[in-house]
Amino acid sequence: MDHNQAVELQLAVKYVLGELPPVQRDEYEDHYIDCPECAKDVYAAAAFTDTAREVFREEARAEAPAPARERGQSRWFAWLRQVVAAPAFAVLLVALGYQSLVTVPHWKAQVTQATASRVLPTFSLIAANTRGPEGSAFHVHQGESFGLFVDVPVDNAYQTYVLRLEDPAGNSMILRTLSYEEAQKTQVVEVNPNGHSGAYRLVIVGLTSMEGDPNKGTVLAKMKFSVEFKQ
Repeated sequence: MDHNQAVELQLAVKYVLGELPPVQRDEYEDHYIDCPECAKDVYAAAAFTDTAREVFREEARAEAPAPARERGQSRWFAWLRQVVAAPAFAVLLVALGYQSLVTVPHWKAQVTQATASRVLPTFSLIAANTRGPEGSAFHVHQGESFGLFVDVPVDNAYQTYVLRLEDPAGNSMILRTLSYEEAQKTQVVEVNPNGHSGAYRLVIVGLTSMEGDPNKGTVLAKMKFSVEFKQ
């Protein structure tokens, strides 16, 4: 997918709203995973959505209960408000959110900074096996968790897939267990280095049954990467 096309079609906002057809949604996900600019657009649109929903909730809580004689009328207006609110909110997000958060760098920078504490820095391990013997190096602040985009090598011979992380200290932990259907989608797993820099390995194991032993499954992939702490 071309970056300029993604910006022109306002795909970040439409993606957050769930308005993209499946094929275009998958294409955009593949694009923004490797495009820092579009990733910021998605985070900004998502933050704007969360804020707007919270405003609507606060307004609803602030409304006083209607008198008994007005309850019938209130129910009708409540129904009308629900019918109007959803499309109106979508229009608000597209018209205001896109212009403010995507087109205007000042607003986008503010939202990115404001949400930085709850948005994980994210890196990609997609096609990691094709990179050098040591894999990619990811730079993070000490004590900071980060996310990894991972594509599971799916095989219909396996019903369950286990994503296991091995750290430089020799510790091993299971990050996620996936069904066959789940494994067909790109996954994001969270990694916490816990003060350990150095060489890591993400091992993907396939199991022929839901109750299989993760230690006796078939190793489908070994994705190497290293963690280095920023000064």
